[in-house]
Amino acid sequence: MRNQALEDNKMTDVQTRTDAELSTEEPKCPGTASTRRGVLLGAGGLGAACVLAACGTSTSSTNSNGTDFSDQPAPAGSAGAQNDGTGNAAAGGTALAVAADVPEGGGVIKGDLVITQPVAGTYKAFSKVCTHAGCDVNKIDAGQISCPCHNSKFSIETGEPTSGPATKALTETKVKLDGDNIVAA
Repeated sequence: MRNQALEDNKMTDVQTRTDAELSTEEPKCPGTASTRRGVLLGAGGLGAACVLAACGTSTSSTNSNGTDFSDQPAPAGSAGAQNDGTGNAAAGGTALAVAADVPEGGGVIKGDLVITQPVAGTYKAFSKVCTHAGCDVNKIDAGQISCPCHNSKFSIETGEPTSGPATKALTETKVKLDGDNIVAA
């Protein structure tokens, strides 16, 4: 008899619903069931949000070659290369540099340009973006414009590569002297 009671007990523990009935059953607390897929999607979304936040922009920072830059231009009338230093705009257009700041046989980097004076009174301007891998050049010395990334060097007179992996010249921008300023021609 005792064995019969145990077997009757076992029978009551047997699942009587089919898998289809179990899968369509509503959770006891709607909206609280967490699935592995839901947790993984939430974690992935949080990770993506963190990556995008890290890629935000800044109004002032340091360029990869160590030079400071700003993505917000100076206001009109401010002192600097955009005017003659007195708050007046350059007569022939926007000044790229003050001629006195560009040494003979050398140059300066202003904005997106390298402005050089290969010989007295002759001014040239080239893109500061190296034609090899797109890095910014960062130095003008001994008649050479240098790129720090792979050591390409360019002529201050023509922008042509003189050494390094670069094979194309820096893009030239025509400039002229207008009073004390160098302006786009």
